Amino acid sequence: MESQLQRMTLREKVGQMFYVRPECLDTTIHFNRSGGIDQSVDDLTKIKLQAVNEMMRKVNEKYPVGGIILYAHNIEDEAQLARFIPEIRALKGSPLLCIDEEGGRVARIGRNSNFKVKTYESMGAIGATDDPKNAYECGNTIGTYLHRYGFDIDFAPVADVNTNPENIVIGARAFSDKPEIAAPMVTNYLQGLKDAGVTGCIKHFPGHGDTKADTHFGYASSQKTWEEMLSCEMVTFKAGIQWGCQLIMTAHISAPNVTGVDIPATMSSVILQDKLRRELGYQNLIITDARVFYTIIRCKMDDGRSKL
Repeated sequence: MESQLQRMTLREKVGQMFYVRPECLDTTIHFNRSGGIDQSVDDLTKIKLQAVNEMMRKVNEKYPVGGIILYAHNIEDEAQLARFIPEIRALKGSPLLCIDEEGGRVARIGRNSNFKVKTYESMGAIGATDDPKNAYECGNTIGTYLHRYGFDIDFAPVADVNTNPENIVIGARAFSDKPEIAAPMVTNYLQGLKDAGVTGCIKHFPGHGDTKADTHFGYASSQKTWEEMLSCEMVTFKAGIQWGCQLIMTAHISAPNVTGVDIPATMSSVILQDKLRRELGYQNLIITDARVFYTIIRCKMDDGRSKL
């Protein structure tokens, strides 16, 4: 690994920190400042970018990214996916293939009728069984078909504890509203993915389960103190860290009663450095949540500032 890093240019190293949608490599598609797309392209699902084109190859030569995440509109059927993934693999930077395949309502392949894979009602339904073996089976089943299709990383499972009944973005994506039930579900799901050859990612740190708003569309916050989080949200994240998870995804929510300010956790050195790195002892990769692209936070921050 060190010898490989020494051979890389600074541009290549920086590029490895970005995980993007395929559309980000096609500069004929214009994204607006809010993270959406401009009026000339009002819906990415209408574009259905499902193959690597010449523009993407040209942009990739200059910007070799570390990973590409596929969404439902990038996936048509098995034949198309079997063509698309090798094209992505051939791009400069050897990008990793990523997907949000939680099971339930967030399943890019599972909710596509062209794929004959096992589907799941929700993680909440699995949590309601109170049997972590069911979470393992779910993770392993999803991991098995993701590995077969060629994916490296699944941005799952959700480690949030769904304590707010008004929550519109997490809901049944979480295993439970009780941390003692959610925690073993999360680690068993991770183990199921790992045994299938896929790397999992727990999300959304420091916890999206006690919010009302959806960060895809605006500001959201948790009013909990750190002490309150330690007895709830951190139970599942600490379990995932102790298990050995390789990726933790940050939430774009603020936690003003933890940080003292309204900035999102993604940009907070208090949340990422003081709490996650120092107090919880997590030393593996942190990845931001996103709409257009994801960013890996690789460096350990020793001076109290957030370095992305």
